[in-house]
Amino acid sequence: MRDFPGIILTATIWAYWLGIGAMIIRVRRRTRRSAGVVPQQPLEQAMWIVWVPVIGAWNVLPYLALTRRHWLLQLPGFALEDPLYAALRWAAAPCAVLCLTLTAWCWARMGSSWSMAIREQDSSELITDGLFARIRHPIYALSILLMVCSAVIVPTLPMVLIAVIHIALTQLKARNEERHLLKTHGEAYARYVQRTGRFLPHVGTSRP
Repeated sequence: MRDFPGIILTATIWAYWLGIGAMIIRVRRRTRRSAGVVPQQPLEQAMWIVWVPVIGAWNVLPYLALTRRHWLLQLPGFALEDPLYAALRWAAAPCAVLCLTLTAWCWARMGSSWSMAIREQDSSELITDGLFARIRHPIYALSILLMVCSAVIVPTLPMVLIAVIHIALTQLKARNEERHLLKTHGEAYARYVQRTGRFLPHVGTSRP
């Protein structure tokens, strides 16, 4: 099926997770430490039980929507027949690619400080420039936007359910990391929180 928004999305998601795989190898080679693939915190261990199958489904569902005719997996009629929704899907496709591009920049900026999970024994660098200057979690914000693009381009019930779970877990993980960073960096992180938003820039002050 030549559904170009679906093809672009599928390629983008696969490139995104291949990039994460490359980051895991890069951090491991540079630091001789785990990149957080296996979490240490009980909370993150519990989250991983849900998150791993969610990530697997995220990688598979757009491809299945392109190749399967099962009623639960294939694109609903309105996604292809409604001109307005079709235009929305076409807009979401380059947005997904932009999310990947900006995320790759954030990965490069974090370098060896990047980790999939909290490393309790490490005191990683507090990065506050680039996209991090206004947003505390630009990688998570872009991941949420990429997931929203996924649900727009593939508006099936399983994809929407996966999107809701993923966004909820991302919120939980971001808050958990903030508690860890506040404990690790103290007043410097508290001041950083006051001038940034969690996922979007904001005007005013907030407290961790």
